[in-house]
Amino acid sequence: MIRLLLADDENLVRSAFAALLGLEDDLEVVAQASSGAEALAMACAHEPDVAVLDLQMPDRDGISVARELTTLLPRCGLVIVTGHGRPGHLKRALEAGVRGFLPKTVNAAVLADVVRTVHRGGRYVDPELAAEAISAGDSPLTPREADVLELAAGGAPVEEIAARAHLSPGTVRNYLSAAATKLGAPNRHAAVETARRHGWL
Repeated sequence: MIRLLLADDENLVRSAFAALLGLEDDLEVVAQASSGAEALAMACAHEPDVAVLDLQMPDRDGISVARELTTLLPRCGLVIVTGHGRPGHLKRALEAGVRGFLPKTVNAAVLADVVRTVHRGGRYVDPELAAEAISAGDSPLTPREADVLELAAGGAPVEEIAARAHLSPGTVRNYLSAAATKLGAPNRHAAVETARRHGWL
């Protein structure tokens, strides 16, 4: 029996997946969560064989949850499902140890097969998302530029970003300027939008 954790902030989607996967003879949903923090707590409490995580949850994304789970439960297989896959998300997910990546539009039978594949140590990436990721290429941003741009996403002033990133305001301005230039954006707000559209943030 493969024990599953399902994490999705959309209750209807999560409940539907749980009901459909529960019909499979070899799958058992042992825990459900509606946020990233709850997913981590449930994973530690139930130690599932496979965690199926929504890419976007209100408190943190599924990729950061997956990254933490690789440390907390290294034997747990990780699958990301998403309603809005972007090429950069796939690359970040794979780097975080995710072995399954697919859109929420798949049917339950496909998801069940992906869970089995990941549990066996295999990998499954939705072909359409994989093709988009290959054609989009890698992010031009350095990790530090991406971090600073992420902090700027909410419209915080430079001084606040500097304090949170433990950098000087001048350095923050340099990172934001470099990011905007690389993305061909006229300002940091447009740079955030471009980076998010490609899944680089």
